[in-house]
Amino acid sequence: MVKLSGEALMGGSQYGIDAATLGFMAKQVEQVVAHHHVEVAIVVGGGNIVRGLEVSNQGVDRVTGDYMGMLATMINALALRDALERRGLDCRVQTAIEMHQVAEPYIRGRAIRHLEKGRVVIMGAGTGNPFFTTDTTAALRAAEIGAEVVLKATKVDGIYTADPHKHPDAERLPHLTYLEVLNRGLEVMDNTALTLCMDNRTPIVVFDLMAERSIERVILGEDIGTLVDDGGFTESR
Repeated sequence: MVKLSGEALMGGSQYGIDAATLGFMAKQVEQVVAHHHVEVAIVVGGGNIVRGLEVSNQGVDRVTGDYMGMLATMINALALRDALERRGLDCRVQTAIEMHQVAEPYIRGRAIRHLEKGRVVIMGAGTGNPFFTTDTTAALRAAEIGAEVVLKATKVDGIYTADPHKHPDAERLPHLTYLEVLNRGLEVMDNTALTLCMDNRTPIVVFDLMAERSIERVILGEDIGTLVDDGGFTESR
């Protein structure tokens, strides 16, 4: 399960989707699907277009704002599908909110069949419920489809002791347990998502998406980014 933030799609822009960044992401996915035959599901955020919490702070009803954010994820999902298909990958978009002319509904069994047939499955519209983040969606869908790992693609190469952009002396933490992340209040995923992963023993790898071959390197077990688990996966990595 790959979790892509909507903000990452902006590239160097302030809003929307940067074509070059979108193409780079599609290339990353192609490398693991076409060359390593890995089953890939993707949950994409919508923060490059609208974030429910932010618009609610501007006076929009919180539930309405969250639904706006879910629709934003669908715009990103369709753009990503197009980029993947242009690279020759077979891809399906599933949505937690019914929109038959745009995408098929999220059905767990159908998603698993798509993955087994080598198709990339992009899961949009979050969980279909307000008050839940797309991080929680990624953790939930990962549990539902039996994903081996959640790959949290970010703009930094792992979890640090402090914000590396503000604190140059901050150190990357190569390995943490779920409880360490919760107790130290580190910003990895929201607590609901992290707890879901902990309950289902789904490891999380936080890494820099924009590094060359980053998804492939994680899949191959290279020591990049930060691994978050219950402490029992270190040797296998």
